[in-house]
Amino acid sequence: MLVTVGCSSQGPGVGSDRPTPAPAAYVVRSGDTLFGIARRFGLDHRDIARWNQLGDGTRIYPGQQLRLRVAGVATGAMRPGPSAVADDPAEAPLAWHWPTRGEVVLGFGQSAKTASGVLIAGSEGQPVVAAADGEVVYSGSGLTGYGQLVIIRHSAAWLSAYGHNKELMVREGERVRAGQQIASMGEAGGRRAALHFEVRRNGEPVDPLRYLPTPPS
Repeated sequence: MLVTVGCSSQGPGVGSDRPTPAPAAYVVRSGDTLFGIARRFGLDHRDIARWNQLGDGTRIYPGQQLRLRVAGVATGAMRPGPSAVADDPAEAPLAWHWPTRGEVVLGFGQSAKTASGVLIAGSEGQPVVAAADGEVVYSGSGLTGYGQLVIIRHSAAWLSAYGHNKELMVREGERVRAGQQIASMGEAGGRRAALHFEVRRNGEPVDPLRYLPTPPS
């Protein structure tokens, strides 16, 4: 559901006849589009979408890590490969915390609204906190369908997203600690106050309830 806006990406190779050699992976920045990334590195946007299971290729978001090569194959001779960058087996597990208090009223995949996360009901204005230590890679309201949104990168593999907030309390580039308030809860699409919460691993949404501890009472 996380969607970038804009017509092109800026960076090395843009405006030049010779594209920049593609790295093995690329971390999406604010304002990037898949078309711009593909042009920058001399790739076909449809290939990048297929390698990373991006559907039509428009749904990318700041902090997402995209695979731009297939391991062991040179750029220009690529074939479809695994859908995401391989996990680092040495990476320490994250200690996840609940992002707010409340009942999970829509679980992961139970509706179109929670195809990539869960909906946690609460009271308007109640604290929304970081689910783990990390860096804020997006804070704003420019991504369709999320209202006021915060995205936190916890490691090369892990991201969390917090949507439908009333007020944002952190800025892009800010380091946050688990349990630190990052926003206040707002209304989810005209319904009761609720937080849309996502956890993504290597760009793929996963069920947050698999990683969160026992719900707070």
